[in-house]
Amino acid sequence: MRILTTISCFFAALCASPATENPALRIEWRDNILTISGPKLPGEKIDTLYLEACCRKGSTHRKWEETVIPHTTRLVSANADKTRIELESVVDGGVTVTHDIQARGDRVTFDLVIANTSDAPVDIEWAQPCMRVDGFTGKGKDDYMVNCFIFTESGPVMLNKTRRTEDAIYKGGQVYVPREINRDDVNPRPLSPDMPVNNLIGCISADGNWIVATAWDHTQELFQGIITCIHADFRIGGLAQKESKRVRGVVYVIPNDFKALLKRYAEDFPPSR
Repeated sequence: MRILTTISCFFAALCASPATENPALRIEWRDNILTISGPKLPGEKIDTLYLEACCRKGSTHRKWEETVIPHTTRLVSANADKTRIELESVVDGGVTVTHDIQARGDRVTFDLVIANTSDAPVDIEWAQPCMRVDGFTGKGKDDYMVNCFIFTESGPVMLNKTRRTEDAIYKGGQVYVPREINRDDVNPRPLSPDMPVNNLIGCISADGNWIVATAWDHTQELFQGIITCIHADFRIGGLAQKESKRVRGVVYVIPNDFKALLKRYAEDFPPSR
């Protein structure tokens, strides 16, 4: 009986290993693309346009070019084992952003300090990283939403099951706006009536075994884009003269378990008291 038990335990562990082994993530940044890679990562890598845009208030009902604030980003340092990157962004109007990005096993963390170096307030309301998930989901721009999810009052909901609209300046995609955010200050694409109850947006891998999910401690919107991308776009909320703010973010690559994801999220972003 002991031999049979030992054999059964061995095969159970063997079968479970592909879905539970730490993906040992690594990071690189080049030409405004942040690449997350790992030997167990579905699709081998996840690319994020980082950062795609910094945005002014009043963005929902006007042309995109009137919202975007020009910025440039440069690499400050990167360690040899590809687990830490430091970037610096310079945004028109006197704003600098320092980015400390670290790969920590099965997650990547972001620690940003956003500083207004000028003597005048700056209208910089939010910013967007654009995560491309075609390789991870194994799908294209017309069907990848069936693998993507947010959390609403009903729990985890796949994006093709959310209530969707089409009325917007630009067609395509869907924007999910947290309750506390002014709906006049988000992406000028269709706004869903469904409100997220936390800051997570993510996808399930093509084989169904993995989740990639991303969140920030302050979120302006969650967005399903038009180029097989998902966004957790972080909130800045404007800067007074000489003001600095800190925002933190994370990308998780974990086995497909929503309860485990929510537990990790609660540990990283505990509710304010």
